[in-house]
Amino acid sequence: QQQQQNLILKPYSYHREAGSKMTIDLYPEIVRQQDLSPDVGFGTEIDEDCKTIYDATKGFGANKQRVIDTLATKDATERWKLCKRYPEVYADSKKSNLAELMKSEFSGDFGRAMTMLAMPLDEAECYMLKKATDGIGCNVPVIYSILCGRTNTEINLVKKNYFKLYSKDLGQLMASELHGDVENLVLNAIQAGEETYDPQYHTEQKAREDAELIYRKGQGKLGTDEKSIFKTICASPPEHILNINKIYTDKYDVTLKKAVEKELSGKVRDGCLHLVGMKLKPFETIAKLVDKACVGIGTDELLLTCTIIRYQHVMKEVMSAHIELFGKTIHDRVREETSGPYKTVLLTILNSVWPEAG
Repeated sequence: QQQQQNLILKPYSYHREAGSKMTIDLYPEIVRQQDLSPDVGFGTEIDEDCKTIYDATKGFGANKQRVIDTLATKDATERWKLCKRYPEVYADSKKSNLAELMKSEFSGDFGRAMTMLAMPLDEAECYMLKKATDGIGCNVPVIYSILCGRTNTEINLVKKNYFKLYSKDLGQLMASELHGDVENLVLNAIQAGEETYDPQYHTEQKAREDAELIYRKGQGKLGTDEKSIFKTICASPPEHILNINKIYTDKYDVTLKKAVEKELSGKVRDGCLHLVGMKLKPFETIAKLVDKACVGIGTDELLLTCTIIRYQHVMKEVMSAHIELFGKTIHDRVREETSGPYKTVLLTILNSVWPEAG
């Protein structure tokens, strides 16, 4: 099971390959461009997929497997086309919105996963945030995993779409759901203030100054000034964070991540580690989200579902990191922690990128 095979879906391009200077993009180009579906559609294959879903959900009871095979085998670009094309093809249907169709046909963790797959990824993340804040309390790991360590463009798109879908300002929602340092961290992150890397500005001297600032506001201070630390880390592009980390380690004999672990605790520590990790080692950081969803008593199904769907296009790299860190595949995690059609849909998503041997 740990032997990889070649990708069967061509992943769309993303930032933050070796030597790049930007936070990774999660959205495919078609989402970032916000293209509209052409009147002629996206070709016969997408129209055929629309018909397959329509036929599988007609009448009493839906054919779960056919819908899974149609939606969960697609990448984010193909699903975006499906979401846009379906209401055009079946405009006269009572359930022309694909996500609403999934909500009406399926329930539980499986229903939530199918609903996420039936939405453009930038809107699906808004739905994930809505689910993470429904009811009493909120799912903090889902919130920080979506909002921390993102590109400015994608953060601004999430904020715009959340208001469009739910008529509520995302910042106000976070202020009402979160408290203390976690609130400060997330509100800093959604300001979309990450600087574009500029070697003329992000010099070694600038890295040294920021490393010293983080030390003064953390380890070198009685009590930690979390706001200043969050602001500095959020504003720093990955290349600059790499330089800060090297200087910090050389000068204070501890890595930036170890300093965060020492100075912070609980959920804010986890959130800040995620933020730093997405800038330094994004694939390891995503692999650790899968682990977080599965360790301990009970499974965090919402976090597990969100992580597998959101990071599908980089799952090859995440899978390699997960195997190296934990000695097992993410498929193994899904089999251990889930069951029924919910397990089937998650495994189908994973196999679309990392097919299991045999």
